[in-house]
Amino acid sequence: MRSDKIKVGPQAAPHRSLLYALGLTDEEIQKPLIGIVSSQNDIVPGHMNLDKIVDAVKQGVALAGGVPIVFPAIAVCDGIAMGHEGMKYSLVSRELIADSTEAMAIAHAFDALVMVPNCDKNVPGLLMAAARLNIPTILVSGGAMSAGIIGKKKLSLVSAFEGVGAYKAGKIDAKKLTEIEQKCCPSCGSCSGMFTANSMNCLTEVLGMGLPGNGTIPAVQSARIRLAKKAGMKVMELLEKNIRPRDIMTYDAFLNAMTVDMALGCSTNSMLHLPAIAHECGYKLDMHLANEISEKTPNLCHLSPAGPHFIEELNEAGGIPAVMKELDKKGLLKTDLMTVTGKTVAENIADAENKDEEIIRPVDKPYSETGGIAALFGNLAPEGSVVKRSAVAPE
Repeated sequence: MRSDKIKVGPQAAPHRSLLYALGLTDEEIQKPLIGIVSSQNDIVPGHMNLDKIVDAVKQGVALAGGVPIVFPAIAVCDGIAMGHEGMKYSLVSRELIADSTEAMAIAHAFDALVMVPNCDKNVPGLLMAAARLNIPTILVSGGAMSAGIIGKKKLSLVSAFEGVGAYKAGKIDAKKLTEIEQKCCPSCGSCSGMFTANSMNCLTEVLGMGLPGNGTIPAVQSARIRLAKKAGMKVMELLEKNIRPRDIMTYDAFLNAMTVDMALGCSTNSMLHLPAIAHECGYKLDMHLANEISEKTPNLCHLSPAGPHFIEELNEAGGIPAVMKELDKKGLLKTDLMTVTGKTVAENIADAENKDEEIIRPVDKPYSETGGIAALFGNLAPEGSVVKRSAVAPE
């Protein structure tokens, strides 16, 4: 075990004394030490519930014979940081998260890791750390926020931004704006549409680093707790089989992620994060490649802000496995790749079912024949820019 360097032999007596100071018993010290990276905090709605997810992970690890030990990671709420100088600190937090997780994992010689992120820069930051460390690792996210409701209309965070514009244009009054702001984000979880957080949680699943359901099970459902327990148990299997992040996050896995990205119409920020994660694995992704994949990948989902549907509906329709199974009908995915389930992509999606063909369009009846993201090049952006094509008005 990696942790033997702080547990075994007379030279490790000082290290063991500090493990005893933690309250660990001899029986625990003899077992694998599993680091649990907790992104819980009380300022990010997507992270306020992560203490419950972490507790479930700890139970799963213990059930499978490991010793769970929690340490923290920071997280910035892009929504709260937006519109003032705080936004300058959002993207760079990704690097702080990756670096600090690397420091903690190596300094304390953990045998394996379970990472518990949820929001925008936290998910890619931890995936970058996973690639860099390359010790057995699994991610389990905190889950999506429920959609807000006013009357029969569903809302998300973007409804509040639109509400500000409508108020300034004189289309709604202050009372209506207050109703929108109080009802559009009704629960814990990552904002309910296909914004950056849920995009990256879904793509974590596609990359093979999260269990099926990781991207779409709502934060408030008990299924999310069960998923966290399974992740805790599964990391012990990854450790036993020595399956590591770079065994899973291969170049083909990133091509799969970019393909599903186009089918889902993910956040344009995915074009910031996927190349950064790939870089940690030793691969280069660029926006020209994104266009090549987009040209042959149909857009199957119109989730907020591109359309009227929400992550909770995608989950009920069959989730990411159902989307991947539709794409596989056209041979657009590499399906012989290893995942954290210990099974291949093909095995993971074998029993997937598209339960709502309005939420997940069949591959032969897509919203468009090309993907939801496009890279643009020209005199304004000679090195490239990104647009969410699925959200652009036809005119």
